[in-house]
Amino acid sequence: MLQKPASLRHDSFREDPETRAFLGVSRSATGRAWRERLDAMSAIQAQAIAQQNGIPDVVARVLAGRGVDAQGAAEFLDPSIRALMPDPSTLVDMDAAAARLADAVERSEGVAIFGDYDVDGATSSALMARGLRSLGLDPRIYIPDRIIEGYGPNPAAMRELKAGGASLLVTLDCGSVSFEALEEAERIGLDVLVADHHQMGVERPPCVALVNPNRQDDLSGQGHLAAVGVTFLVLVALMRELKRRGYFAGKAPDLLAWLDLVALGTVCDVVPLQGLNRAYVTKGLFAMHRRGNAGLAALADVARVNGPLTPYHLGFLLGPRINAGGRIGDAALGARLLSCDDAQAAGEIAARLDRLNTERQTMEAVMLEEGEAQATAVMLDGEGPSVLVTGSDTWHPGVVGLIASRLKERHRRPAFAIAFDADGRGTASGRSVPGVDLGAAVRAAVDAGVIVKGGGHAMAAGLTVERNRVEDLKAFMEERLSAAVAASREDHVLKIDGAVTASGATLELMALLEKAGPYGAGHSEPIFALPSHRVTFADTVGNGHVRLALAGSDRSSIKAIAFRCADQPLGKALLGARGHMLHVAGCLSLDHWQGTPKVQLRVLDAAEPKLGRR
Repeated sequence: MLQKPASLRHDSFREDPETRAFLGVSRSATGRAWRERLDAMSAIQAQAIAQQNGIPDVVARVLAGRGVDAQGAAEFLDPSIRALMPDPSTLVDMDAAAARLADAVERSEGVAIFGDYDVDGATSSALMARGLRSLGLDPRIYIPDRIIEGYGPNPAAMRELKAGGASLLVTLDCGSVSFEALEEAERIGLDVLVADHHQMGVERPPCVALVNPNRQDDLSGQGHLAAVGVTFLVLVALMRELKRRGYFAGKAPDLLAWLDLVALGTVCDVVPLQGLNRAYVTKGLFAMHRRGNAGLAALADVARVNGPLTPYHLGFLLGPRINAGGRIGDAALGARLLSCDDAQAAGEIAARLDRLNTERQTMEAVMLEEGEAQATAVMLDGEGPSVLVTGSDTWHPGVVGLIASRLKERHRRPAFAIAFDADGRGTASGRSVPGVDLGAAVRAAVDAGVIVKGGGHAMAAGLTVERNRVEDLKAFMEERLSAAVAASREDHVLKIDGAVTASGATLELMALLEKAGPYGAGHSEPIFALPSHRVTFADTVGNGHVRLALAGSDRSSIKAIAFRCADQPLGKALLGARGHMLHVAGCLSLDHWQGTPKVQLRVLDAAEPKLGRR
């Protein structure tokens, strides 16, 4: 069994007995207290994991801090699709969906795919299209215009698809509450299958099958899946049904080859990386290394990704470019790119998405400045409303979700950003904080008649509201969520997995930590503290980032970067510490610049040592 390097031992960095703060940090640059992630019981569990599985202590601590026990560690470190995949038939309506799709394949029917305009919708649509094409069909992908059509199926689209020759429509990442549209589809004789994951009520719209692990009567336990994960299960069920019917003369299509799409949609929809989702992403990242998807390869190239793709690349480099099409350009670009097999065409689409993303960033900067001004105006000594509600007549409705996310991060409370049209109707996106179910609150606001429509998840929601009801919306959210927001804000801590020095942040350590990944929602990246390192260099770079170099007591150094914080307390603390000592906390990653991997730190927080700067 490998021993933990001396540079990773943190016995001398344990919690201060009086403040119980890691490294004695009770208030950091971001206003947080630092706490050791492992409590006494978890520390014992970490020892058991290390001893029973021959796992280095540093990896064992990461596993124990994320709920893994000694018995499950070996399987956790090598997640298997086969072992973690449920029988698709455990999802309500799955057998009916597979049978209807199999009928369409056998009869060579005209099939249309209706997807959402975000990454989950684009990957779901591309995945279904690739699956049906492998079976001889030529499905049409229809992605609605975010501005003109809004979210989900609409009656006009149903009529257009029927007139275009479709006898079967598959809606992906949408459709669970599209009553009017699906009633129109039924009226005109267009069969509909729904594969979705959004929360819904007891009532369901008319359709042949509605596969949604979050429907009220579904007991499959797969409610954590993104829509693309549900879509993959639909294709598994379809292939099984066709095999039962004796359809395949030879070998069935290899679904595992398309797990790259499943990984991308799963990461970008920020669903928990637990259970089957974690296996999807682990195996999907492996599939991405082969660059078999021309669209994904082209997107990685325009995003200038160095080295193997990671969840970070998917969520922060590839995802935003796909979303740019749905936000301010052609909403169908993402699905078109991901279902494309022509390298030249894929390169052209990827370049266009890259340009749109640059435009989106410029637009976002202007909108965020105005939104921050509105938020600051209602804050009093850091307090203020439990839920921030901002809006403007000049904001682009495709970018409001990003503004809500930024405001949520800065003010540590749920936030809505609203774009009003000329008629005074506002399209809003909201983002929440842990422990505050924004989706449920929005659905309650619909039931109360405060807003026109809305829905979403616990952490993200969308709604439509009339300008004259905005104050009612604020009051409704304040009354419903203030207690939950207060509880969430009280738990303002940064959980530290351990301490490491610049010399201990090695490639060997990174290889060990990667075995416990991939990291993302529900399976957070390990956070390490670098105690009392000297800031030998610090400067701003790019769009408000702070780049720095940290040196340990043995003069070993590590490069670091703190994103989008130059004008925030963290950025100011880092820039002001040139030549001085700081405790710095963050996540370790590999920088593949110029082909040589080097460990770097993505800074999340910093604090002055108790003995001062020195």
